[in-house]
Amino acid sequence: MLPTERIAYSAITERPRLTLPDGKRMAVWIIVNVEEWNPKETMPRTVLTPPAGGAPMPDIPNWAWHEYGNRVGFWRMLEVFDEFEVPAALAINGSAIAAYEPIARAALDRNWEFIGHGFSQKNMQKVENEREDIARTTKVITDFVGKRPRGWLGPGLTETWETPDILVEEGYSYVCDWVLDDEPVVLKTRTKPILNVPYTQECNDVAMMLIQHHKASEYFDRASDQFDQIHHDARHSARVMAIVVHPYIMGAPHRLKYFRKIVEKIASYEDVAFMTGEQIADWYLAQRPNALSEAAE
Repeated sequence: MLPTERIAYSAITERPRLTLPDGKRMAVWIIVNVEEWNPKETMPRTVLTPPAGGAPMPDIPNWAWHEYGNRVGFWRMLEVFDEFEVPAALAINGSAIAAYEPIARAALDRNWEFIGHGFSQKNMQKVENEREDIARTTKVITDFVGKRPRGWLGPGLTETWETPDILVEEGYSYVCDWVLDDEPVVLKTRTKPILNVPYTQECNDVAMMLIQHHKASEYFDRASDQFDQIHHDARHSARVMAIVVHPYIMGAPHRLKYFRKIVEKIASYEDVAFMTGEQIADWYLAQRPNALSEAAE
């Protein structure tokens, strides 16, 4: 199914008004991506190019660069969430539950939402059996948390032509890969529709720090500007903003303060609600109770 077959164009200015509880005008959710990188495979990303090029194995400098985030960076970031009492969504590889159990335990203890993020950090197009990978990830999270994950984020936002179809069939109710709106939207599948909750490529530390190579302060500058504009846009109808962080990027010592700074700024607004993905999904479907059935027609 082509993307244009899954979702029709819709101008945000032509939709009915959305309202958040308690007089809030805007929802913000923070997604923490925790991954396990297989040292027997090419690293998903690199900070240091090998002197002779290619993809040597083991790639110790790049594997260790990522591992620092789970050993040190995550815990540095966790202090920010605790200080401002902000909930988060943990998008985690299924294999990372066992590999980094203290991280998963810390998230569970704080009642964070767990989101499926592939069993390993690999493009969904390169997974040998996509349905099996999704089901395996679901089971590991369910066994650890005690309930099934409702949301899915593809590694690197990757999908095959069938991913939304399989996600619905495997019991997922929302996905985050379709970064095309400031409101949740509904995608058609071959069975019943699935909701897409707004995610971000713009306020994502991978894009800013690893691809565009900005200095650390760009994270606050861009997230602050994005927040200001979406907050302005939300004066007539509620909007959603996502903030994305990875422990090995924003958990680095020279970057952490800019993550803390944007959380501190947003937390100072009384008309903004910090939410999780499933909370946003439930709120939207309560506002638009016919959204899924209308998309199925």
